[in-house]
Amino acid sequence: MALFDFIAGEFIDVIEWTDDTRDTMVWRFETAGRAIKYGAKLTVREGQAAVFVHEGQVADTFGPGLWMLETNNIPILTRLQHWDHGFRSPFKSEIYFVNTTRFNDQKWGTRNPIIARDPEFGPVRLRAFGTYSMRVSDPAKFMAEIVGTDGEFTADEIAFQIRNVIVQEFSRTIAGSNIPVLDMAANTRDLGQIIAKAIAPVIAEYGLTIPEFYIENISLPEDVEKMLDKRTSMGIVGDLNRFNQYAMGEAMIRGAENGGIGAGIGAGLGAGIGAGIGAAAAAGVGRAGPWGKVPAAAATPAPPPLPGQHETVWHIAKDGAAGGPYGRAHLGRLVQDGSVTRETLVWTPGLEGWRPAGEVEALAQLFTVQPPPLPATPPPVPPTSQQG
Repeated sequence: MALFDFIAGEFIDVIEWTDDTRDTMVWRFETAGRAIKYGAKLTVREGQAAVFVHEGQVADTFGPGLWMLETNNIPILTRLQHWDHGFRSPFKSEIYFVNTTRFNDQKWGTRNPIIARDPEFGPVRLRAFGTYSMRVSDPAKFMAEIVGTDGEFTADEIAFQIRNVIVQEFSRTIAGSNIPVLDMAANTRDLGQIIAKAIAPVIAEYGLTIPEFYIENISLPEDVEKMLDKRTSMGIVGDLNRFNQYAMGEAMIRGAENGGIGAGIGAGLGAGIGAGIGAAAAAGVGRAGPWGKVPAAAATPAPPPLPGQHETVWHIAKDGAAGGPYGRAHLGRLVQDGSVTRETLVWTPGLEGWRPAGEVEALAQLFTVQPPPLPATPPPVPPTSQQG
């Protein structure tokens, strides 16, 4: 009885594999020190394939089902001898189970930027990443080309090689697509199909297929993206001249607030800036100022400064409102008509806060040179009557 138990222990009569790791692609059924019994039962479940290896060579492949390991099922076994020799049987082969289900959510990405020629921006550097799924389509070829004698082969062991194949084909496809960078997001699906079709023959040499391939993102370098954001902002702004005027006004308001000027003057400054923007945009013989209509003569622009010189412009505050900017000649006319006095607050870039005009050296001369008073008009002479 003990001898019978020993002989029975030397044979394997049930061969199967169950796995819940979700990343094992190939698993070798352990046969160390034992032989496979003639007529043993081989159970292959859905999503599996069993590869029979004899003396280092792939002998046969079994799909899902229950198989009896006999000569009528395994043609190569007809060349084996001494099946009736009990535990001295030479049937010491190996069984490899191959997972034929999809391995999803496999990652790929460009390790280094890809240089492509964009029709609008010229040469650009692109990065991309995405996901794909793979499955074993030819278990025998996969065993011969990739696995070899590895007793437990996982998806991570082949993922790096597949990633290299994907990046190579992606680089070639992007370089020859002539698709503008700004339009690539709308064409990722078509690009993905092109790349999947291009890598299919190479992947088939490994006994694999790529059922799904996705491009999740194609991006530019960070510095280029920042410049693109600025360009987009400029397009939204529209008229840059008006935007510059607005930006200057905002800066002046912040400067006034930081300089300690009262809230009323700050609010008036903002209102005056709005009036200044309207005045700069107006055309014709006259323009609107903070205190009414300016005569046509006042609207005539002063001659430009000489080369190398820059005219200083001034802002004035009156009645809680700010006006300007005005050139020095314009301020002189306002001094003459009494609109600007020594006590009128003025400000120009570079001047710390608002100061009375009479205390500003550059404007003090305007108050020292005053025109003489107009001569008194003589009373009219009544007409004399002529007597005949």
